[in-house]
Amino acid sequence: MRPLLFPPRLRPAELAAPQAPCGDGSAGMPGCPFQPRPRSRHRRHLPNHPAAAPEAMRPPVTAGTRGVWCLVLLVLAGDVVWPLCRIDANNETGLCKGQNLLQVPHSLPSGLRGLDLSYNKLQEITAGDFAGMTQLRRLDLGYNNISHIAPDAFISNLLLEHLRLFNNSLHHIPALALQPLVNLRWLDMSNNLYRSAALGSVFGKLRRLQELSLGGPLLQDISRGDFAVLKDTALQKFAIKSASSLRRYEAGAFSWLNATELWCDMALDESAAALPVMLRDLRGKPLDYLRFRNLFEFTYYTGDADPFAGLAELQITKLTFYRGKFNENLLRLALLNVQRSRVRDLELVAIDFARSPRWNNSGVGAAAPRLDRLLLKDISNPDVLRFDWTFTWLSGVAALSIINVNFNYVPCDAWGEMRNVEALDISSNRLEDGYIYNQRCHYQGVMPKLESFVLATNQLLRLAVVAALTQTWPRLARLDASHNGLGSLQETCQWSPTLRWLALHHNQVTAGTFGCLPTTLEYLDLSYSQLDRLDMDYFTRSAQLRELRLSGNKIKFIPSEWRCPHLEVLTIDGNSFGVINRGSFVNMPRLVSLAAGNNPYHCTCDLYLFLEETRQRGRPILADWPHNWTCYHPEPLLDTAVAAYAPRPLECDVPALVAVAVASTAVVVAACAVLCWKLDAGWYLRATYRLVRAKYGRRRADTARQCSYHAFISYSCADADWVRQELLHRLESNTPPYRLCIHERDFTPGRWIIDNIVENIERSAKVIFVLSRSFVDSEWCNYELYFAHQRAVGLGSEDVILVVKEPIDARGLPRRFARLRKMLGSKTYLEWPHEPGRRPFFWLQLRSLLGSPGELGPSTGEEETVVDATT
Repeated sequence: MRPLLFPPRLRPAELAAPQAPCGDGSAGMPGCPFQPRPRSRHRRHLPNHPAAAPEAMRPPVTAGTRGVWCLVLLVLAGDVVWPLCRIDANNETGLCKGQNLLQVPHSLPSGLRGLDLSYNKLQEITAGDFAGMTQLRRLDLGYNNISHIAPDAFISNLLLEHLRLFNNSLHHIPALALQPLVNLRWLDMSNNLYRSAALGSVFGKLRRLQELSLGGPLLQDISRGDFAVLKDTALQKFAIKSASSLRRYEAGAFSWLNATELWCDMALDESAAALPVMLRDLRGKPLDYLRFRNLFEFTYYTGDADPFAGLAELQITKLTFYRGKFNENLLRLALLNVQRSRVRDLELVAIDFARSPRWNNSGVGAAAPRLDRLLLKDISNPDVLRFDWTFTWLSGVAALSIINVNFNYVPCDAWGEMRNVEALDISSNRLEDGYIYNQRCHYQGVMPKLESFVLATNQLLRLAVVAALTQTWPRLARLDASHNGLGSLQETCQWSPTLRWLALHHNQVTAGTFGCLPTTLEYLDLSYSQLDRLDMDYFTRSAQLRELRLSGNKIKFIPSEWRCPHLEVLTIDGNSFGVINRGSFVNMPRLVSLAAGNNPYHCTCDLYLFLEETRQRGRPILADWPHNWTCYHPEPLLDTAVAAYAPRPLECDVPALVAVAVASTAVVVAACAVLCWKLDAGWYLRATYRLVRAKYGRRRADTARQCSYHAFISYSCADADWVRQELLHRLESNTPPYRLCIHERDFTPGRWIIDNIVENIERSAKVIFVLSRSFVDSEWCNYELYFAHQRAVGLGSEDVILVVKEPIDARGLPRRFARLRKMLGSKTYLEWPHEPGRRPFFWLQLRSLLGSPGELGPSTGEEETVVDATT
């Protein structure tokens, strides 16, 4: 709806006419173009009517206030109109209700289909008020002060179907104004001030009329021909209201009616004999529903005649008595006539029941009508239940409702009299545990037909009492005990095995209450019962449960082991849990509807994946999505709609995240592998591992290094002959001889080769490397070079002697021989001469590097000997 503000506007005639200044005067307010309308003299007798304020209570119009009155009338009652009306977006419905309007607003959209002007201060309807509104279908003018309607007021509203003129000040039925409304279906012009209900010939032309309400507080007489024009009109409802006490009803007045429903709001305190006449006039009519309001408004009926005589001759099946005074005599007469009639639905609503000082038992028989439904509602005196001192009148009722009758005790004999009741509603009373279930009463075999029992809105505290009361009822299937104080006690209960439907909402249920609930249920409602925890064992045992309602509780978490195999409908909205995931309802394979809004949700991947899976599968259907689904955590998402929560693409996609992680790891590993291959990292790692294992895997006898050899010779197998024939022969035949270590002779058999290499290098004063192309191709030679270099670094010395047997290009060495390439480029080495004449000088240089072949002792860590050689 959007507000529509109507600007001030003056009529053309008044724009042309000069306006006299407001002045004083005895006759109203001379000089003002608008004067207060004279009030009807009848209104002073109608205290409830909107125009019935007593003259003595009205403030006098003094000279000091006449100017203000003039201004008010000019602004509000004249031509200046600025009320705020609400017009819907389609310009089809206008709501101007309760704006204190004194006239119909101008400039309303011409396309309106519905307009509500009720509860204002309109006094008349003029010819131009609704001109141009050719699409108008519904018009509500109720609760105003309208006393005049122009004959052509509705001439432009030929499509009008619904017109309400209720509670105005019309002195005559506006027949001429209604004449153009040939499409009228619903007309209410009751509670007005006309004294005659005679309908003119216009009403005979309203062939589509379905509901008609007329009358008012001044209607005292109903004449025979008042409704004659309706003889050919088939009405669904006809309602008539009369004065507080109808003075005269002329026989035949209702005989013209062809209505399905007749609502009579007329008091017969002084003319009770008119009621049988009315009932006779309704014989043979298609009347199905008859309703009396305030049948006896001020006095209790004490006459001997039967005012309901003739009721049995009518075709009505439903009868309602709303308000009015009833004593036991009148009620018995009504029930006796109902018993003989076709009435199967009887309602006694808000009646004022009281016992007579004198009990009139005429002996005409007990009243026990057979009824499909009996409603007793809003009756302050519970004695109405046994008005004849018994409950016999309830014995023929199939559906009994005793609502807000203020009773707090059910006598033992009452249960027995309700033997034919199939549905019993005793809600909104004052029943307590000890007064509804009396252990001295015999409940076995009573209520044999009862299938539905409503105990809502009472003062019950013990669920075990309700179970004990209904335990022996063989057909009980539905039980409503909502709006009590049940569930707070730890109890053990025995229920009827036929119970399938149980409503316990608005109670005080705890987790211990589940031990007292029947396991035969198909429907269970525990909403709004302060429940904070669930009993999983109960749901496992309730194999037939199909609908569970837990809205508005304090449940803090949803257990993952919640198992309820046949559950189809679940409502858990308005609780205190914040986490649900794909595993929350996995043990509910038949769940098709879920309501879980209005919870403090943690907007995480668990919730997101649950919603995505639900959307993809199409079940369960989220009955309250997306309303009230709000994020509570994390703090940046506080009060964000869950539907707007969208994590990053890979944040919640576990398969994709794993795939990306695996792919990234594979790429890194591959890159590292390529890099290690390029830099021979594998070789260095293996060498380091072997060195550490050989160095720290054995115990040393002492910390000082004992040298057993003058030199350790590292060579490839291809150079073994040269080493044995030249190197060993020359050095070990020296006097005194050098002690040399070679692997094929001096390594300890059975030991790991790496241990032999490390140990013998450490026990040698020097390490001689015989370099050749075969040396470069030998992995073991590279290990020996690596270990020798590591030993030299650890001791702070360089006890390495390089003997180049064959020419080697240092730049062409593999990457793993980076040390050798560096040593050849920066260290002194010996080159084996191929000319025999130069070889003595080679041996002289080598012996100089090895030192004197004296006794061997602890290594001194001497520095590398520098000799003249080819670099």
